[in-house]
Amino acid sequence: MSGLKLYYDLMSQPARAVFMFLKSNNIPFEPKPVALRKGEHHTDEYRKISPFGLVPVIDDNGFTLTESVAILSYLSDHYKVADHWYPKNPQARARVDQYMAWQHHGIRLFGSMVFRIQARVIEPRMTNEPIDPKRLAAAKANLESVLDQMENIFLKDNTFLAGDDISIADLLGICELMQPYAVGYDISAGRPRLAAYVERVKGRLPCFSEAHIMVHKIRSMWLKPKAGL
Repeated sequence: MSGLKLYYDLMSQPARAVFMFLKSNNIPFEPKPVALRKGEHHTDEYRKISPFGLVPVIDDNGFTLTESVAILSYLSDHYKVADHWYPKNPQARARVDQYMAWQHHGIRLFGSMVFRIQARVIEPRMTNEPIDPKRLAAAKANLESVLDQMENIFLKDNTFLAGDDISIADLLGICELMQPYAVGYDISAGRPRLAAYVERVKGRLPCFSEAHIMVHKIRSMWLKPKAGL
């Protein structure tokens, strides 16, 4: 089948971001689910599509591309979407790029770390070791720091992470914020701008609930044994 194919797992934050971009812009695509929990990304067959063995990946009529930032940038330029997603104006685009460069060692790194350590579905199941409270405390401290940066730097004078309208930066940002949320972490405690931002982004994405169905399932599992963190 020709056309655009998306290889993804909704457990993956970057995959959710690309999924929501396509859905929000009514770009037709053939869904190609890859079950990370079953190790389908490690198969020889999948490695032919993604040498890194990661999601997301797109195949656009034979043009294969990995890495969510590259994918979102490409899709924004290649398909006819509203300019606010990835502005043509050099300065406005640079603000989007600035956030996307920061996020790798910011919210993505530390939000994922808290999720991996605390979530019963990943650690300690992978290592058969109990949760290390010191390691978790350090990860949470780092997460608090980057959440403050989102509140006090990116959202200080902006409605969205890179300006006054939603962009591909926000798709990546909201998906990373939802990862620690999945294990009951209150990402917006004491951060009114971040709390309002989360609701603002959700309001712009009708496909948000569909994309985050796995996040809500994990959160339900996590919160069952105890009332909170």
